[in-house]
Amino acid sequence: MGVVEDRIGPVHPRDRFLHGESVEGSVRGPILHSWQRSRLLGLSPDQSELPFTQDFDPDGRLIRAARPVLDRLESVFAGSQMNISLADGYGTVLERRFGEKSMVKRLSPIQTVPGFVFAEQFAGTNGIGLTLAERRLCQVFGAEHFAERSQSSACTAIPLRDQLSGHIEGVLCLGYPYTDADPALIPVVRKAAEAIERRLMEQSSARERGLLHAYLEAASRTGAEDHSGNGHALGMSELLQSELEQSDQMTLKEKATELMSSAQWAAADVPLSRDRWVTLVSRPVTSPSGVEGIVIEALLPDEDERHAPAPTGPPPGPLSRAVPRTPTRAARAPGTSGGTLGTSATAGTAGAAAAGSEDAAGGMVRGLVLVGEPEVGKYAVAARRRLELLAEASNSIGTTLDVGRTAWELAEIAVPRLADFVTIDMPEAVLRGEESAHPTTEMRRTVVHGIREDCPFYPVGEQVTLRPTTPHMRSLTTGQPVLEPDLKAAFGWIAQDPEHAELLLAHNIHSLITVPLFARGVLLGIASFYRSQDPAPYGDDDRSLAKELAARAALCIDNARRYTREHTLALALQRSLLPRGLPDQVAVEVAHRYLPAESGVGGDWFDVIPLSGTRVALLVGDVVGHGLHAAATMGRLRTAARNFAELELAPDELLTHLDNLMVRLDREEGGDNPALGSGIVGATFLYAIYDPTSQRCTMARAGHPPPALVHPDGTVTLLELPAGPPLGLGGLPFESVEMRLPEHSQLVLYTDGLIDDRHRDIDVSLDELIRALAHPDRAPEETCQAVLDAVAPEHPGDDIALLVARTNAVSPDRIASWDLAADPAMVGEVRAAAVSQLGRWGLEESAFATELLLSELVTNAVRYGTAPIRVRLILDRTLICEVYDASSTAPRMRHAASTDEGGRGLFLVAQLSQAWGTRYTTEGKVIWAECALTAA
Repeated sequence: MGVVEDRIGPVHPRDRFLHGESVEGSVRGPILHSWQRSRLLGLSPDQSELPFTQDFDPDGRLIRAARPVLDRLESVFAGSQMNISLADGYGTVLERRFGEKSMVKRLSPIQTVPGFVFAEQFAGTNGIGLTLAERRLCQVFGAEHFAERSQSSACTAIPLRDQLSGHIEGVLCLGYPYTDADPALIPVVRKAAEAIERRLMEQSSARERGLLHAYLEAASRTGAEDHSGNGHALGMSELLQSELEQSDQMTLKEKATELMSSAQWAAADVPLSRDRWVTLVSRPVTSPSGVEGIVIEALLPDEDERHAPAPTGPPPGPLSRAVPRTPTRAARAPGTSGGTLGTSATAGTAGAAAAGSEDAAGGMVRGLVLVGEPEVGKYAVAARRRLELLAEASNSIGTTLDVGRTAWELAEIAVPRLADFVTIDMPEAVLRGEESAHPTTEMRRTVVHGIREDCPFYPVGEQVTLRPTTPHMRSLTTGQPVLEPDLKAAFGWIAQDPEHAELLLAHNIHSLITVPLFARGVLLGIASFYRSQDPAPYGDDDRSLAKELAARAALCIDNARRYTREHTLALALQRSLLPRGLPDQVAVEVAHRYLPAESGVGGDWFDVIPLSGTRVALLVGDVVGHGLHAAATMGRLRTAARNFAELELAPDELLTHLDNLMVRLDREEGGDNPALGSGIVGATFLYAIYDPTSQRCTMARAGHPPPALVHPDGTVTLLELPAGPPLGLGGLPFESVEMRLPEHSQLVLYTDGLIDDRHRDIDVSLDELIRALAHPDRAPEETCQAVLDAVAPEHPGDDIALLVARTNAVSPDRIASWDLAADPAMVGEVRAAAVSQLGRWGLEESAFATELLLSELVTNAVRYGTAPIRVRLILDRTLICEVYDASSTAPRMRHAASTDEGGRGLFLVAQLSQAWGTRYTTEGKVIWAECALTAA
């Protein structure tokens, strides 16, 4: 809430705040935070005393730069109630100007006399103090002021920065009655601030021009006195244009900047392209006004040596080994002038800059590279290092799609070049790949990283509760980084946990930057950068760097979060589509493993489906691709495969139906139209049916890796099955293979993720698989684990589905069968034989139901089927009755009318059995029914 209709500001919220009520959402965030800090400092709204000092230079650098601008503002606002204030970086008012001169007599000394300190810790919420705290343009209206004395006024204030260092040098503040508030004041104060900052920069340029002048004067005097002929000077711009490539010029300037920042005599050999060297020499220089600076010169062989034939002997040493004793003359290139960092001013060099022995090989060429103050060089070096850090961060942050690892990479890149310690707090929901509904109250310490491990930060995993006054919460609520240059004076930070703050201060941690991690409108957490070793506090350039680092990291974290969410959803979907448990059956002992890929969920699946006649179907498949699409396609294929298996289709027929289904799905997904997407690429599939009564196994595959068979004697073979095309190509045939599997042999089905590894040849993987399986005495569970341990890649790039089935056989004494002629008279004989067999099995109680059921099935086969006819009883978990005949016509159950003489036989079969159905064979069909062993 800013200025209201009566221009006095949020009076009622302020009253509620002073009475301890919550005003969250009804007052602007910076104002509320300032109120809260003021209350923590123990300030009183009716407090009128402020610190006063006369210890400031009335003709200081900032005042000299601002004075013409203040004169102009005073003229612009002449006759108005405008109070124009200039304060330094600590909140001390340095100068006052008034639109109406008589205001000096009407206002209190606090508002008219320079020297009063308006920093927030003394004056509470006000324009100067809030601007220094927020480090940006701020406006305060009426009741937004904390002090009662300022309730009738409003103000607009803006920080004044040194354009080289970015440091806040002071504050320009316009104060006026709250009734005169006008949005047009904002561009006025911005332009005035820009003018003051420009004049500050001109002062720096004037200082550098003085240094250049002193350097040229010294060079001229030295050149006039020296006639030794041991070297000459060359304009550096001429040298750069004629001799050095662009990359060499950049290298020279970067090294020259480093030498300037060292602020001392120094020399450095700089390697250039084409095996050349340049020696840079730095030396101090003092301007006539007393400004101390540094001159950087370059030394090269003269033109004759540069173009002389290459010597046949070993190459000479670096040029610094042959610096001439004195120069002979001074030269200056046309258009050369002094200036800021990076200007290539040129001149001859003073003799003192080239002390050394005489160069026996000839003269030297020397030129001025840079001249300036050491602090300017330090700013340039820091700026280049910040750019280097950002460039490295682009390559180092986001190397994985793991949220926690990405946050850790942000901390690693920041320590120690930006911070000595970094902490990152994130909501638990973000770590799970979700968006947090209440991120500010669900923060948990995620990363703690620093130059040493003994600093007492909250440990990783601990819940972090943030008070409204902390820089962390201010950063989260405003969405902007918050800089606390002096933590000893950061009362909001201290109030969060005074004991913990004392421990950190005791470890010399003195400066803090907090940056929210925002990406695509989602708050992902907050990063805190602490400084301890560097005595200089953080500045605005550091805050900008931290903001840029956090922004890049936040995008990578959000990408990882989105991937984590999709990966979690896909994994949950796939696991929900995979078998939750294996069905009860006696044909095989089964164990399975499913291992998702590290990089994404794929479309691998397996299944075990009991079939009629104690048979079992074993399925393993793999949809091409990863993610939700692959998992969803896998679910559709698995459902379709189960349905086709229930129809008792032969393996090759089932693959044909699945292939047709894939073609239709691909068409529906837009596979025929590139504009609609890529469609479904395809899938591989292996389908096997094992019959324990005959120990025969029928298999077919569609582009899938061949299964492995472990014989009871330990021999392992990869079964040679026709490969068949992958599902989805359409129109190509599949072929089934039938073979006998010895009892207690192990059939191993797997997907290609087990053996396909880019770091290993597939033949090597298959050899490892064979060795791992050559232990027939192991149980299927043990076999699964042994295979994964020995063969699976350490970091699987694809899903792995593994199914191990050890075969069993139905004992012959649990099977009874009879061959019949197509004669109705045979029905009675079969019924009698069946009852007799049930007696031998101890199933007398099931005799009546079984007799009736068999009577109906055999009668139908005799009446409607074709010879030969065969009846089989199998004692399993249930009693299975099967009737074979050579006809391909299947009966169907219908609702018989009351007047119908027939049509009730299959209805009776359905009532007497748990399940019944029809399956087709190459010779005909089988009608089967399963009866509970306790049936009466």
